[in-house]
Amino acid sequence: MITYWQQEDGKLVEIPENKLNSSKNTWVDARSVTRDEIVELQDKFNIDPENMLDILDSDELSRIERNDDYGYTMMILRLPVFSPGDDISYFCTPLGIILSGSFFITICWTDCEVLKDFAANRIKELSLNDFPAFAIRFFSRADTTFLRYLKELNRRSTSIQNEMLLSVQNHELIQLLNIQKSLVYFTTSLKSNQMLLEKLRKTRILKLDEEDQDWLDDVEIDNRQAMDMADTYNNIMEGMNNAFASVLSNNLNIVMKTMTGWNLVLMMPSIVTSYFGINVPLPWAASKWVGAVAVLGLCILTSIMAYFYFMRRRLTSLPEARKKVSLKQRRAALRQKRSLKRMEKLAEESR
Repeated sequence: MITYWQQEDGKLVEIPENKLNSSKNTWVDARSVTRDEIVELQDKFNIDPENMLDILDSDELSRIERNDDYGYTMMILRLPVFSPGDDISYFCTPLGIILSGSFFITICWTDCEVLKDFAANRIKELSLNDFPAFAIRFFSRADTTFLRYLKELNRRSTSIQNEMLLSVQNHELIQLLNIQKSLVYFTTSLKSNQMLLEKLRKTRILKLDEEDQDWLDDVEIDNRQAMDMADTYNNIMEGMNNAFASVLSNNLNIVMKTMTGWNLVLMMPSIVTSYFGINVPLPWAASKWVGAVAVLGLCILTSIMAYFYFMRRRLTSLPEARKKVSLKQRRAALRQKRSLKRMEKLAEESR
């Protein structure tokens, strides 16, 4: 889908292509583009097909370059995406920005919240008359969205952790693995954006005035803060996964210990049966019903003793298990509070 936006009274307004004012700068917003729309963009704005392939590559890293053959400046940055229907709900996508004459062209193979915020005029003090400042606002909004998504991932991991303290299920382990994948995607994209910000400062591909330089400093601070948060949450997730792996191993050892005990118990009847199977006369063989009554009585007595033994063991173990679960929950809550305080300190120091 390709839409055209021009600024009127300080706000972005969607305008049909045939009614565009040629004297004003235009933002060309291309999202979830089809093959026909890709060809249309290439022909209408004279875009290099190789650059178009790079923009539509989901694994493309951030970069900026000047294409003198086609007469435009291309920049690629990574944006966070939230897709609740996918297994991995949080991932990153490249956004291609092309500055060509009076057109500010953004191309993305999917839709994301950053582009929706721009189209809904949620960004204050936007100006299409200053393309470098307009491009920097995409970095700023991306960092804000990264920070919000990281907090949501942290809340999700905390809730899953509290559920796993009661019972460890495969579904919850897969959810933690998907969250860790999202954190890896975020960390890689933030580092790539940081390299692009440093290149913008060192090179003169984009002509930045003093105000743009100040805004770029703020964007770098936010980007570093998001990088620190992603690294911290990733380390927490790794420690959490190692802890639950140890819990699963411990539970497996307990089950194997129980099975070994039952194996020893069931081995005794086999030994007795084997002994009397070697031409040894059976007790009460001459009597008709005394042996059956004796064996039945021994079975009933053994069953009663085993029942009371296991019930007593279960009643004594339940309070201890509940105490252990409550202690684990308290410790997890304390660790969560400490990590949040550390992140708040990092945020205050970066500001």
